[in-house]
Amino acid sequence: MKNSKSLLAILVLLGAAAILSSCKKTKTTTKDSIEYTYIKEGNEKAAQGDYLLYNLEISAHIDSIKKDTVIYATVNNPFPGYLLTNDSTPINNGMDEIMLHLRKGDSINFEAPAKVIFGDNFPPFLKEDQAMKVKIGAFEIMDEEGIQAYYEKVMAAEGEKSAERAKDRVVEEAATIEAYGKENGLDLQKTENGLYYVIEQEGTGDPVAEGDAMQVNYAGYLLDGTLFDTSWESVAKENGIYNENRPAYEPLPVSVGMGQVIPGWDEGLMLLKKGSKGKFIIPSPLGYGENGAGAMIPPNSILVFDVEVMEVGK
Repeated sequence: MKNSKSLLAILVLLGAAAILSSCKKTKTTTKDSIEYTYIKEGNEKAAQGDYLLYNLEISAHIDSIKKDTVIYATVNNPFPGYLLTNDSTPINNGMDEIMLHLRKGDSINFEAPAKVIFGDNFPPFLKEDQAMKVKIGAFEIMDEEGIQAYYEKVMAAEGEKSAERAKDRVVEEAATIEAYGKENGLDLQKTENGLYYVIEQEGTGDPVAEGDAMQVNYAGYLLDGTLFDTSWESVAKENGIYNENRPAYEPLPVSVGMGQVIPGWDEGLMLLKKGSKGKFIIPSPLGYGENGAGAMIPPNSILVFDVEVMEVGK
């Protein structure tokens, strides 16, 4: 009797597993013949003009490290993915077909080639026919007013987190900057905000005030000595970045303290006068921060600027 009860329990469990397995619906797209599986199926379609919010993860097996690696995930961004519902949106491939038919509550898994997932912009370390594993989960529908309020709330929270991270980075990067100063024989001074500077030549005239108009020559470097920009033509030529198509190599006009330049410059220029020469060593939060600037300045870069104030006007 005891054995028959155990057998009955096993049969019940197997039956339940079979039912759960049968709940997963598999479909195939008309375009590209992508087979996709509903892990969970929603039932609420976004109305015309509303936004469907979703999370997306794309991963692939990378041979060089012999494991699956996440290539892109919305959870790494402050804001999730979203689609504006528009029945006239064209469906160009199987990825579009899946995305444009999403409903709130849908959880879908599928595989498709990198070319289909990314179009012509697939990462260079992937082959266009390499299989991508995709997970999509649609979780909310909002109208335009709702998504705007949601966006503002998310970005306000992200701003607070970013500000905290910036404070930590200023402290962390101080040791690196001080080591750089010692290695290069610089008598560094430091502001309360974390800007390091050296006044190499005192200027003349009145102290600079907020809103004053300055003309400033400069050369900007990464901490490893790579020059990324300069107003001096000779410096550009010496470092191999001279651009003959640039309108002119001449002093940069700046209204001091007005947010026209990075925070480290705004603060540093207030310390100078006409004729001053100096050096700013700027921690990344007072420079271009977590985003960097173009191809030349990576995220979280400490910057070194040589500056010379040519003119000051009220």
